[in-house]
Amino acid sequence: MKQKDRIKKLSGADGFDSYYREIYGERWDGLKNALSGEADHMEFNAGGASPYFLDSGSIRCAVSLPLSGAERILDMCAAPGGKTIVIASCMDVGATLLSNERSPERKARLVRSCDSCLPGDVRSRVEICCKDGAKMCLSKENEGAFDRILLDAPCSSERHVLADPKYLGEWSPSRIKTLAVAQWSLLSSAYRMLAPGGYLLYSTCALAAEENDGVVSRLVRKFPDARIVPPAVSSDVSGFCSGALPEAEKTEFGFHVLPDAQGGAGPLFFSLIYKNEMD
Repeated sequence: MKQKDRIKKLSGADGFDSYYREIYGERWDGLKNALSGEADHMEFNAGGASPYFLDSGSIRCAVSLPLSGAERILDMCAAPGGKTIVIASCMDVGATLLSNERSPERKARLVRSCDSCLPGDVRSRVEICCKDGAKMCLSKENEGAFDRILLDAPCSSERHVLADPKYLGEWSPSRIKTLAVAQWSLLSSAYRMLAPGGYLLYSTCALAAEENDGVVSRLVRKFPDARIVPPAVSSDVSGFCSGALPEAEKTEFGFHVLPDAQGGAGPLFFSLIYKNEMD
């Protein structure tokens, strides 16, 4: 079958189902049902005027970024703001957080979230900007400037695709390939901005390995000083939210929270990358 015909056959709702069934096999029916169900949203109360509600898998991801000792932190694709709020709540008192969002509309939502959900003393240490994350590394002042970076990259977001008949009808595997290219641009930019001895957490809410392990494996091949490390829970958020955080399944280069196994939490892939210090 020609590639063009194969892509056409894999398009739309039937193609979506066939594509992910090939990846997940017998697990797919249960996983698809879980994706179509209610997400496991958790209330995160950082001490601001309002709490923030986000997927418990997102909290599990954010607390995997080691924050102790970090002075300058970057959340590279930060809107709508859930992980920024978690990180800001857990960072050291002397630390600052730069939260970036490329879309002006989504940036406005990020600002509102931070203003309403963070207490004033924490909010004063969060700066919000509107830049293309893939190009931020081109600025000399950003080269090796951040001790910690969270890159929650734009992705396929299959849960949202399933919930919208329009997006599901337009779905094609070519979208995964396009997103993987954009994710690589963001991840390679993030790594260049990471200081030696720093940690970078890459995450998506995608199911396909091409957007997850595939992007991280490219980074490891490109940069010999990059090392994958186990993402332990590095921050105690029990004072901000109640309930246990979900468990994650090991993948080649990271971990995956999947909703069929974790009560609706996720999907959320995350991989923790350490940049070796110079000799």
